[in-house]
Amino acid sequence: MRRMFDMLAAGAGLVVLSPVALVTAVAVRLTTGRRVVFRQQRIGLGGQPFQILKFRTMRDGHEDLPDRERCTRTGSFLRAVGLDEYPQLWNILRGDMSVIGPRPTLPEQVERYDAAQHRRHTVRPGLTGWAQVNGRNSISWPERIELDLFWIDHRSLALDLRILWLTVVRVLLPRDLYGDGGVNPDYPEARSGTA
Repeated sequence: MRRMFDMLAAGAGLVVLSPVALVTAVAVRLTTGRRVVFRQQRIGLGGQPFQILKFRTMRDGHEDLPDRERCTRTGSFLRAVGLDEYPQLWNILRGDMSVIGPRPTLPEQVERYDAAQHRRHTVRPGLTGWAQVNGRNSISWPERIELDLFWIDHRSLALDLRILWLTVVRVLLPRDLYGDGGVNPDYPEARSGTA
């Protein structure tokens, strides 16, 4: 049923939001350059890599600058309202992701997980999730993972509906887009005894 919901929601979203996505793509093309869609390898269900899709929000180069400073004005707006994530509806339709689940992380971050944290990969990564609506980038990676593991252990229709509602609230009243100093913190070094 969850997969059926994902496919219906992603398909409907791709169709209904296509005019907005077209305008967004043109705005990104005019302000950021030729590559409208950003692709990056992330780790998904079963620890398998996949290519996540996003509308580009940052200028190329200047990787030494905080994310907030690398973002274009258009990119900052897209992040605030979540439109940069629109292409991930295609990831959901393909089965790489789900509507709700832990946000997919980079391979180099996953390498630092301990054995318990690898449980994040027992479910499909999500477009939104419990950690996303409870702090997002303002909390540390270990805190985000603990929230994700809580969701995995307590999944229910009621909790998923709460996440969907809080996601709408976060889109309308955006916050926690960046960490301290405009930087989204990297995952810390592995603790002793990690896998």
